[in-house]
Amino acid sequence: MNESLIQYIFGIADNALILGQRLGELCGHGPTLETDIAGTNIALDLLGQTRSYYQYVAQLQGGVATEDTVAFLRLERDYKNVLLVEQPNTDFAYVMARQFLFDQFHLLLLEKLQFSQDETLAAIAKKSIKEVSYHVRFSSDWVRRLGDGTDESHERIQEAICHLWQFTEELFEMTQADSEMVVQGIGVDVSQLKKAYHQNVSEVLSEATLKTPVLEFFQKGGKTGRHSEHMGYILTDLQYMQRTFPNMTW
Repeated sequence: MNESLIQYIFGIADNALILGQRLGELCGHGPTLETDIAGTNIALDLLGQTRSYYQYVAQLQGGVATEDTVAFLRLERDYKNVLLVEQPNTDFAYVMARQFLFDQFHLLLLEKLQFSQDETLAAIAKKSIKEVSYHVRFSSDWVRRLGDGTDESHERIQEAICHLWQFTEELFEMTQADSEMVVQGIGVDVSQLKKAYHQNVSEVLSEATLKTPVLEFFQKGGKTGRHSEHMGYILTDLQYMQRTFPNMTW
């Protein structure tokens, strides 16, 4: 069993799981029916990607491991998602800003991951790119609409971007598992995605008449298992059924 490979996969898959869970909380609460359905479908896309990653992890772990045990029976510190995706659904502007800031990174990552020497990861990336390309268009369009909309929508999306910006630097932080997988030709050197990310994000923000934040200090820790206070509440909802009724099946 390659523990570094498993940890590397968690670093990708847990982002999709937690963001999908966050979006799932909004099902039935969208500002319009079309937007509500779109948000729910994005959540389903992310959870579908998560399943593919977790199935691969279960295969690597062997024994009694399944995608369900990987998803539901780990402790908080075992999750390696970035802090950005666990931030709360403060309002619609925050939801779109969080989605936008992650989507821009996610697409860049998958575009590189599809050339991984690990055939399974490459296949998952190739399958996911079409979905995530839509996610980027959806969240980018909403950032433009809110930024170049009313005075209130402009103020709210700018506030959301400024607040969530402190979590973006972690996207490009390399963990030990990341570095080991890059050496083996399996992983992506995310530190090399930073320039393209900032260029793409700044372009959309400019079109939306929004300012790109400038910060010296950023919040990090999620990729090494040190999460915000929000993570425990997310896992309480996510893991409730499995922990209350162990080994339950449908």
